[in-house]
Amino acid sequence: MPKSENQKLKLLYVRKLLWDATNENHTLTVNEIILRLAALGIKAERKSIYDDIVDLQKFGMDIECRRGRSNEYFLANREFALPELKILADVVATSKFITRKKSIKLIKKLEHLTCTYNAKELQRRVQVRNRIENMHASVYSAVDKIHKAIAIKKKVAFNYWEWILEKKEKVRRNTGKFVVNPCVLCWDNDKYYLAVYSNETRDFKYYRVDKMSEVTILDKPCDFATMKQGLDLTIHTKKHFGMDAGKVQKVCLYCDNSLTGAMIDRFGQDLIIKKSDSLGFAISVDLVVNQLFFAWLVEFGTGIKILTPESVGKVFKDYLRNISKLY
Repeated sequence: MPKSENQKLKLLYVRKLLWDATNENHTLTVNEIILRLAALGIKAERKSIYDDIVDLQKFGMDIECRRGRSNEYFLANREFALPELKILADVVATSKFITRKKSIKLIKKLEHLTCTYNAKELQRRVQVRNRIENMHASVYSAVDKIHKAIAIKKKVAFNYWEWILEKKEKVRRNTGKFVVNPCVLCWDNDKYYLAVYSNETRDFKYYRVDKMSEVTILDKPCDFATMKQGLDLTIHTKKHFGMDAGKVQKVCLYCDNSLTGAMIDRFGQDLIIKKSDSLGFAISVDLVVNQLFFAWLVEFGTGIKILTPESVGKVFKDYLRNISKLY
């Protein structure tokens, strides 16, 4: 009997069978492996399967044997455990930045990192409201280019667009592309931002990646001449609401005790909380005072109050007064 075209690939198919069809609750005996190989046109003897399993174990696969009347083999551990893959799948599924079509494709790729039985658990049917459905396909290549530019410390250039009333995209300025010093990609409020450093303002600026087009890496090194040494961008981004640029101010807030978790979620576990009375506490935070900050305050209603500076409290009152005039 002539050998099939797949005969030389026997070892690889044994690996694939153990990868796709086994876990702690689903095993394969040597006879079952032989039958599955036969269905692929591959002839195999018991001894050769034992040898293949030993070779795969030497290669690094964590193949275990459950001994009994017929020894049962299964792949015990993988690079990603099922709970880890579930987390990754849920992040992909709930991200509004990723289109539904792209989300399905990415989860399908995650399924290949585990067996077919576990893969079914990754399709969790997570519902996502207000998901972006008109995302440019180029945004994925833009993210890749930005990561590369950051790694090699090169400037990037791009057009930045906005929506107009006719539901069309319009480039924000006609003086040419933005040329920036890319620092890091940030995730905030279901949006992807590129943080860049400006020597002119000696501060960071933020651009939404989904509004960037024609991203190119320039053959020009990034210029961080005026950046302070040891500046922690992670701490810096906590000060910004919606990644809007602006002057950072120290603001003292009085918060209801029930908002402890919300404040830690926003400002981090290193937040200093000072007990004021039996009902609430005070915090002092450095942040950019803008309309997004005010909108964030409104979410908590009477549970939060601006203590200082008075000027910020006055601007907030004007903000609320202007809104109330509409009704």
